[in-house]
Amino acid sequence: MVQDEPNGEVVAASGAPGAKKPNFFARIALFVRQVFAELRKVITPTRQELLKYTLVVLGFVVVMMAIVYGLDLLFTWLAGTVFGVPA
Repeated sequence: MVQDEPNGEVVAASGAPGAKKPNFFARIALFVRQVFAELRKVITPTRQELLKYTLVVLGFVVVMMAIVYGLDLLFTWLAGTVFGVPA
């Protein structure tokens, strides 16, 4: 285990040929420390940002549903016309 210089994060040692591989439990501990280091970097959105992101996603989903519905109607009509099945 090596400490990263700029911000003190714990990182795995380099894969140099002479370097000894840490045991199983040391690797698990290193992984957990790295997970916590990454979680400290997460920024939680504000209530306004979360509402805006939610509305953008819902709007996108509605638009995509409309496109898929329109294509479904088009292909149903096209298949009925080509194969002579009454709609």
